[in-house]
Amino acid sequence: MEKELEKIRHSASHVLAQAVLELYPDAKLAIGPAIEDGFYYDFDLGGKTFAENDLPKIEKKMKHIIKQNQMFEKYEQDAAESIKYLKSKKQPYKVEMAEELVKQGEKKLGFYKMVMSNGKKKFVDLCAGPHVESTKEIGAVKLLKTAGAYWRGDEKNKMLQRIYGTAFTKESELKDWLLLQEEAQKRDHKKLGVELDLYSFHSEAPGSPFFHNNGMIILNELIDFWREKHKERNYLEIKTPIILSRNLWETSGHWDLYKENMYTTKIDDMDYAIKPMNCPGGMLIYNETKHSYRELPLRVGELGLVHRHELSGVLNGLFRVRTFTQDDAHVFCTPEQLEGEIIDIVKLIQEMFGVFGFTEYKFTLSIRGAKKKEKYLGTDKEWDWAQNAILGALKKLKIKSEMMEGEAKFYGPSLDVQIKDALGREWQCSTIQLDFNLAKRFDITYVGEDSKDHTPYILHRVVYGSLERFFGILVEHYAGAFPLWISPTQAAVIPVGADYVKDSQKIADEMKEKGIRVSVDDANETVGNKIRKAVKEKIPYLIVIGEKELKSKKLPVRKRGSDKVTDMGKDEFVKKLIKEIQEKK
Repeated sequence: MEKELEKIRHSASHVLAQAVLELYPDAKLAIGPAIEDGFYYDFDLGGKTFAENDLPKIEKKMKHIIKQNQMFEKYEQDAAESIKYLKSKKQPYKVEMAEELVKQGEKKLGFYKMVMSNGKKKFVDLCAGPHVESTKEIGAVKLLKTAGAYWRGDEKNKMLQRIYGTAFTKESELKDWLLLQEEAQKRDHKKLGVELDLYSFHSEAPGSPFFHNNGMIILNELIDFWREKHKERNYLEIKTPIILSRNLWETSGHWDLYKENMYTTKIDDMDYAIKPMNCPGGMLIYNETKHSYRELPLRVGELGLVHRHELSGVLNGLFRVRTFTQDDAHVFCTPEQLEGEIIDIVKLIQEMFGVFGFTEYKFTLSIRGAKKKEKYLGTDKEWDWAQNAILGALKKLKIKSEMMEGEAKFYGPSLDVQIKDALGREWQCSTIQLDFNLAKRFDITYVGEDSKDHTPYILHRVVYGSLERFFGILVEHYAGAFPLWISPTQAAVIPVGADYVKDSQKIADEMKEKGIRVSVDDANETVGNKIRKAVKEKIPYLIVIGEKELKSKKLPVRKRGSDKVTDMGKDEFVKKLIKEIQEKK
């Protein structure tokens, strides 16, 4: 999100808070940040809830405030006085935040006040900013929905009322965005997943998708494609257990740092955990044997099922789940091989995503900050080598990247790749992460040319990221109209009546023998209804069979998205399909 747009949306959240207070004077304020597509503010209404029909009157009040051209003015105040002021306003959530800042050593706290042109103060909020200079810079605003939200995201805390909205510099930008959202709703993978019989969700397993036959066909095609591309690059494939003992997770550091996101159990009075990540198991396999520098780079991949505890409020179809398949791989290499391996992984990512029609990428490089270097693992030399290897790889690939200083994880720098879908939305899927942590924790070494033990560089990397999430992205990218090679049904044969079912089935069987997924609609319905059903199912090719077609020995082929019918010989049509499937067009 652009900095100016972020300021506009953050400022709009303050306008929202002011509007709510004017309409609901007893409301208690929590937080109101700018987010990717807009902003939100959390309120405590003392047990009451916002209804959708409350939004128009709140939005009307916001637009009135914006027209008043109120100024945003920043000021600081002594911490003790600030807390006293917030208590006088009966704002307990703000008091809690202020007290927390004081515990962190803050002597003065920042506020923003909104002031009329006559100097009258209208609203004050504890806030570090930034904001626009005046409300007139908020060109267009729209409230979107309400939702429940736990205070500080903790389900043990009180449930607050959240209002989501968005804001833009101009009304035309808002209208364009709303049209985009309307199109996104049509492509919603949760809705299309049901319509196309791909997957479902059930209360018996929250956050865990149930894949139907159609969905499994697509998943298996994605997996086969993944395996094909990784075999070409000499990746080995492994499989590690889902349940592993506590001592492994203590060695990896997850038990101390990630336990709240893990599902744990006891077996024979010993602690175990369902794996949230594949990496530690892969380290055990590496250490099964002593490795020589001659074996490096060693590329090892795993399509591993992992489980992570996500709060129920953030679950979102295939995009945010509790169980998913990660296409992890670990590359063990020498320092001299590092740059070349990064280049190869980036090329692999571009090659695989290009097949799906993703051709626009954004690369961000997360590196450690200049300060507090002691919080990062690894030596300065290792970090410099790693960062230079990534930058060198990007330079050779002629790829520009955005440097994210201070955003690196404690165990190494990372290169993140975002793809842009058919609606221009950005999705982060692929990550190339260097790791100085597990190599030391698991004593990962190789024997160098000098016959001494050396620590390899370890590259963690994913292409799809989460197979389930990538599936959801594809559903929305294609609006359910999948390319032929991954379509659950690639062609539908439609007999015009019961007399032609047998001949239609024979044609379909001959195509199936060639590996094509074909269905025959033998329902006792009109041809028009059958065609409409096949169109709704987004089947790539339709063939209607009747007396005329049997006599001519030509198949009337209708391609998805077109009303044009092309007569083709059966062998010619089969060859066309096979070629299109093989080329993954």
